[in-house]
Amino acid sequence: MTTTPALYRDERLPVEERVEDLLARMTIQEKAGLLFHTSILPGDLDAPNANFGSATAGHLIGTAHVSHFNAVGPIENAREFAEFHNRLQECALRTRLGIPVTLSTDPRSHFTDNPGTAARAGAFSQWPEPLGLAAIGSADVVEQFADAVRQEYLAVGIRVALHPQIDLATEPRWSRIAGTFGEDAELTSRLVAAYIRGFQGTSMGAASVSTMAKHFPGGGPQQDGEDPHFDYGREQTYVGGQFDYHLGPFRAAIAAGVRQLMPSYGMPVGTGLEPVAFGFNKRVITELLREELGFDGIVCTDWGLVTDVTVRGQFMPARAWGVEHLDILSRVEAIILAGCDQLGGEACPELVVQLVDSGRVKEERLDTSARRLLREKFVLGLFDQPFVDPDAAAARVGRADFVAAGRRAQRRAVILLTDHADVLPIRPPVRVYAEGIDRTALTARATVVDDLAKADLALLRVTAPHESRPGGFEAMLHAGSLAFSEAEHGRVLGICATVPTVVGIHLERPAVLPEIADAAAALLADFGADDEAFLDVVFGVSRPEGRLPFDLPRSMNAVETSPSDAPFATADPVFRFGHGLRYPPER
Repeated sequence: MTTTPALYRDERLPVEERVEDLLARMTIQEKAGLLFHTSILPGDLDAPNANFGSATAGHLIGTAHVSHFNAVGPIENAREFAEFHNRLQECALRTRLGIPVTLSTDPRSHFTDNPGTAARAGAFSQWPEPLGLAAIGSADVVEQFADAVRQEYLAVGIRVALHPQIDLATEPRWSRIAGTFGEDAELTSRLVAAYIRGFQGTSMGAASVSTMAKHFPGGGPQQDGEDPHFDYGREQTYVGGQFDYHLGPFRAAIAAGVRQLMPSYGMPVGTGLEPVAFGFNKRVITELLREELGFDGIVCTDWGLVTDVTVRGQFMPARAWGVEHLDILSRVEAIILAGCDQLGGEACPELVVQLVDSGRVKEERLDTSARRLLREKFVLGLFDQPFVDPDAAAARVGRADFVAAGRRAQRRAVILLTDHADVLPIRPPVRVYAEGIDRTALTARATVVDDLAKADLALLRVTAPHESRPGGFEAMLHAGSLAFSEAEHGRVLGICATVPTVVGIHLERPAVLPEIADAAAALLADFGADDEAFLDVVFGVSRPEGRLPFDLPRSMNAVETSPSDAPFATADPVFRFGHGLRYPPER
């Protein structure tokens, strides 16, 4: 360490000079702390995070030297969250070197609410899921979305987006499809460039939010569609030989200047690569990503590759797929030597110190990652302006024009799949039997009846099927069969046979619905639309503009017999990628 003047505090100096000055002052313990990016619930800095089994934020910042946190849970009050952010920064400034905190978040501007993947919109503007942005297909709309969310994130102090998710939805059963741009690599590649531009700007700086694209080298081809959060879903299969196809959007993201990447939990099968999870895979991280693709940004693992945790009452073993036999210290060593810079969801810097002290990891290797992580803090302006204005946060988050743009996108993303009976848009006066729709929203547009026999038509909103799974965390990831249960299938068909029926289905992943598509008077699909936005389309206030971002398969047999990595591979789909009808001009 040195006692020379703290040049790293001088914002007039070049970033690289400031990084080197600060790095020279840091102990191994302080460098090790940079390598951990863990979760935090807003609140008291001295309260343990029982939901994730971690120490207090005050201890992590002041003693463990951790300075990267993923804010989890909904944000209902922007002012309160901004104040929480400022308390974190005050705590960080009291440390020996005053290294500021970097706050990140999973997506929180859509409809999904899952503690491991995304949070509900809360105080933020609400847009359709990324699938819906893909259904619109406009790079301009994606950039508008990203720019609006960037401004909201900045206002509360969030500086890293743990997104976009640019996996390809080639396995229709996978539970994470809603967060993707769909099945097509070209469309995803085009939209991810606009996404990064909207969050980061044309150049990185104090007004940017750094993006972390995931899950490299493509987390879509999950065997049987199961998710690698769980041991039964750990394998990524490439029976169709499409590894490079899944890599395409990541090439586009790197070309667009993405700052950070997150490897997939999965372990490759049938590729010739070592069958260990990508975060431990040196051939993938160092040789492919660093050397072949030339990426020199931050690589942060997905959450929980090292230690077991309990989330929402469910025991979650470490996702150390393929290296389960390694002890915790050796897992950390393998991640670092593979080429990763940060361990997501972990807070054990003492293990890194032990690895360096024992000579298993060289301090120079530690410095390589520390440089990347410090550089990002300097580039984002966190050393020079660590605090946010709570009043400005309250004014900017959920601003009226952002909310209006989000609802406009919700409407535009709706897809008209069929209109066999020419019933859309619905023309009042009309008596409507409805399910799955807020009665108050519908009453303003039609006469709502409870007796199907008295209805002129029925209006149903349903969600793509899934199989129930146990566990507080596992149950929230909708997986399994894409076919409706026999009871639900018969019930919907029965309504369709009784009265002309408009069915609206929320496609959080593809659904098997050929009989419903035939029987319904009209069939609509959405990717996150509130009742008012949906009804605007149904009643012709707005027109459906969306096109399918993936095929809709004809049967579960077609899904089960198609290779998980191959696009557009299910036999004879009911609707093809790009399908979307339009209302005739005269309606």
